[in-house]
Order: sequence, then structure tokens, then C-alpha cells
Amino acid sequence: MEARIDKWLWAARIFKTRSMAAAACKKGQVSIKGSQIKPSRMIKEGDVIEVRKSPVTFSFRVKQAIEKRVGAKLVPEILENVTPPEQYEILEMSKISGFVDRARGTGRPTKKDRRSLEEFTTPEFFGDFEDLWDDDEDQDDEEGA
Repeated sequence: MEARIDKWLWAARIFKTRSMAAAACKKGQVSIKGSQIKPSRMIKEGDVIEVRKSPVTFSFRVKQAIEKRVGAKLVPEILENVTPPEQYEILEMSKISGFVDRARGTGRPTKKDRRSLEEFTTPEFFGDFEDLWDDDEDQDDEEGA
């Protein structure tokens, strides 16, 4: 039995929607034996599918080629997770380290970024303005007397 890769990825609950699965195939995030595939590619039992979800590349062996979505409890009958342990170590390291792959300028500013922004936008005062105000008040008092 054969099934389309985008339908199988959705049916096996690897992607939330079929359009997300098709988009991942078009972006080159899904491959079989190292070669990128199109969403219409037919798969069969025994194929090993690699799905790259940054920063990890998950590997799944197809047990059943299905095109209808199944419940979460039935997923082990559909696929076998053959992801190497090194990939899970990478995942743990990225969780621990936080914003490792965050491109500069995207997302919320870090504390360091916020401080440099505040330093840039805070006006700098040249001299003490209180002396200027005191002189004006003294002149007003002299004129009024």
C-alpha cells in the first residue's frame, strides 16, 4: 500500500495540518535517504522519512502507509521513531541554552538590548539646569521688590 507523503505526515500527527506538511516538503524540510521530496511523493512501508524541525532532524520508519488521520494512541502502529539519540541531545541543549538560534533583531529585545536602547534614547543633559531656574527666580524677586 502507498500514500502521499503530505497526507501521511498529517495522518501520523507529525504536522498539525496537511498544508503545513506540504509546506515543509516544499521548503525542503522533509527528505527520504537524504534527497528532498515533493508533497506528492508516494511512500510505502519500510521507508525512513527525515523531518527537520529546527534544531533537530527527526527520523521515522513507516509501518503503515495511511492517508486518514488516526488517534494519538494508534500512532505507534503507523510509525516507528528511529531518531538517533544525538538529535535529542541537541534538543535538550537548545532548551537549556535559550535563545541560541535567535537572529539578532528578531523577537523581544534582551535585557542588554533594552539597556542600550534606553541609553540611546535618554537625552543627555549638559550642565545643571537647576542653576538656570534659580537665577530666573532671583531676578523675578529683585524686579518685584
